[in-house]
Amino acid sequence: MPTLTLNNITKSFGTQTVLDEVSITVRSNRVTAIVGESGSGKTTLLRIIAGLETPESGSVILDKKEITHLPPNKRSMGLVFQDYALFPHLTVEKNITFGVKKQKAKVTQQMLSLINLEGYEKRHPHELSGGQQQRVALARALAPSPSILLMDEPFSNLDPIRRKKLREQIQLLTTQTNLTIIIITHDIEDALDISDSIVILKEGQVIQEDAPTAILESPISQYVKDLTRT
Repeated sequence: MPTLTLNNITKSFGTQTVLDEVSITVRSNRVTAIVGESGSGKTTLLRIIAGLETPESGSVILDKKEITHLPPNKRSMGLVFQDYALFPHLTVEKNITFGVKKQKAKVTQQMLSLINLEGYEKRHPHELSGGQQQRVALARALAPSPSILLMDEPFSNLDPIRRKKLREQIQLLTTQTNLTIIIITHDIEDALDISDSIVILKEGQVIQEDAPTAILESPISQYVKDLTRT
């Protein structure tokens, strides 16, 4: 059963159409990667899913309920920004529990265990490495128990070791928490490695939506074929 359905999403900024009747289906307990070059509309699409932007037309359906105009805090979604967006004046503990209303101490320990940062709760972001900051941002997004986790370019600017570790962590999350994950990325290799389904965007339109093996073995266009060879 689909967790999230986008129907004919259209979005413009001024005279520029960024998304042109985009329709995709995201299924439960899977990793879906939305892949596109700069200017393809992938970040705008993520913001619409999160509720940070509103489409001019089309609908966003979550578990059979339309949420197109629902505010972000009512969507049961966690968002990990590309720059992590941690609060510098808050400790790790307070960053993680920022959106949590009950049992904060218990949630903190659960999240620190999940990201392997036990004992770091009193530290501040500037006392952490980049990889540790990323894990705290991930824990903060997971702490309120969202039904969907949104990740904006999570592999960008990571060295190969950190990239491999994050891939493993994402795969572990899907098996441990039955979480539905949507990843925005410009890198087709990351998408092929980590996802169960790939959506390829070009100039605001869906070019192909398929399993990784189908993207590799049966590209629907020359554009997709070239993308997998870069």
